[in-house]
Amino acid sequence: MNSIVIDNFSKLKLSLFYLPAFLISAILSLLYIEDSLRAESYIKIQQDYFFLLNSILSRYPSIQYNLTETGNALVVFSFLSIFILYAPKLWESLASALLISCMFSSFLKKIFAVPRPAAVFNNDSFIIIGKTLSGNNSVPSGHSITVFTALTLLLFAFMPRKLKLKIIWSSFIVITGLILVFTRVGVGAHYPIDVIIGSIIGYVSALLGIFISKKYNLWKWINEKKYYPFFITASLVCSLVLINKIINENFIIYYLSLLTLTFSLIKIVAVYAKK
Repeated sequence: MNSIVIDNFSKLKLSLFYLPAFLISAILSLLYIEDSLRAESYIKIQQDYFFLLNSILSRYPSIQYNLTETGNALVVFSFLSIFILYAPKLWESLASALLISCMFSSFLKKIFAVPRPAAVFNNDSFIIIGKTLSGNNSVPSGHSITVFTALTLLLFAFMPRKLKLKIIWSSFIVITGLILVFTRVGVGAHYPIDVIIGSIIGYVSALLGIFISKKYNLWKWINEKKYYPFFITASLVCSLVLINKIINENFIIYYLSLLTLTFSLIKIVAVYAKK
């Protein structure tokens, strides 16, 4: 499996950055034309779409909450943990990509300082699922960045060779990603453009992570057995956090995460014990 990932990553070209550059330019151009580069007008231009999507998606609160938590770094770690053993090259890229995505998210949120829906609208005018978020950090959506960072890595890591299968695989990843990120509108945490921008940044972060890991091999130690205790410890800590979330929130996404993480932990311990 690791050889497949290495081979697929080696084929990637810098031209893959053209699409996100075009999309970001198109969004900025649209906002500029509509005089919506200021926080107030940025919110106003999409408030009708926000209320519409929120009212439709929030009809299924449990589904929305479970799906939106796929943007939680803890859940991402759990679901991808098995690749530490079978595709460490993916994890090398993921490590760089997550650091880059965190920097993007933190920097841009401070720069734009756009109030979240709960800080602008009457909280009784739309549905809020889960914790009420009311800070001035709406753009970009951090969950959306995380989701598309992980999915973009999976997209290119396991890209099929045949064109027909490439189209099917790419469509599946993109559609899945959009379903997941728009839950942020469904739970009342973000505006539609927030999640679109976040998705694009996640895509860019993943590509940067891949190219950086190809050139510098910063995380090659991930593939070495002697460092498995680090992942074992991290998995145990994450397991305790997930158990605490199950006790307090009892959502199926945490059960699935814990199940996946436990399976990975057993496999990693078994491999490490054979040294």
